[in-house]
Amino acid sequence: MKLPSHTWINGRITTTAEARISPYDHGFLVGDGVFETLVARNGRPFTPTRHWRRLVASCQAMNITAPEFDEYLNAMLATMEANGLKDARIRVTLTSGDGPLGSDRGEAQATMIVAATELKPWPATETVMTAPWTRNERSALTGIKSTSYGDNVRALALAHGEGAGEALLANTRDDLCEGTGTNIFIVTAGVVKTPPLSSGCLAGVTRALVLEACAAAGIAVEEIALPIEALKTCEEAFLTSSTRDVHPLSCIDQRDMPGVAGAVTQRVAQAFQDFVAGRDDP
Repeated sequence: MKLPSHTWINGRITTTAEARISPYDHGFLVGDGVFETLVARNGRPFTPTRHWRRLVASCQAMNITAPEFDEYLNAMLATMEANGLKDARIRVTLTSGDGPLGSDRGEAQATMIVAATELKPWPATETVMTAPWTRNERSALTGIKSTSYGDNVRALALAHGEGAGEALLANTRDDLCEGTGTNIFIVTAGVVKTPPLSSGCLAGVTRALVLEACAAAGIAVEEIALPIEALKTCEEAFLTSSTRDVHPLSCIDQRDMPGVAGAVTQRVAQAFQDFVAGRDDP
């Protein structure tokens, strides 16, 4: 993989080849950090305010100093410009900075990094499998977009090894929770359903936009606890994320699904596009 030429670190653009963080940075040592991933199209980050608000909430929960909105936005724009990108996948990462070789923190300032890569399209549909591990809905990191992604890395690697593109996880109550980088929606008896935040899932920005878009379009949607077994009987299903938008599922645990042919999924996808059309920051 060819890396982009430039990265933004702690207030300035540097070449990626020369970009460095300290070996004592707690983000590197113990995953003590938070992040946001968002997309930019035609040179403008999409929904930057929603992502910034979630970043601030994660920082507050982790006691990490959050950037002001203007610094955050300008850093993204500068990174895109330095790399010649108009359509981009952008990652904003903050850590607690240098610390001891353990869980105790030091007193260093936060580290902030902004990286951007070319925005690549997903296939028209996605396949998923259920992972054998659970998401802890009572974890200290529940609801925080933390850099501690070891569980996700392992689950996604398992899915890829089985020929699937994403892994879905239940929580400790055996209720459907989320994917490794996605929220999950299913359709049952024509009604769109998604796990509530109390399931332990992340409060996805696109998840919220889809809920709002469905309400605006008159599409029935419920945030409701769903047994993981619901994946075996649902009529349609789709993933949401900032890079995927509304992404239909064509297979769940080797069970064929309608994919892009799903009538309800099509309505939701259109409602989402109508809701966000022409708006960088809906």
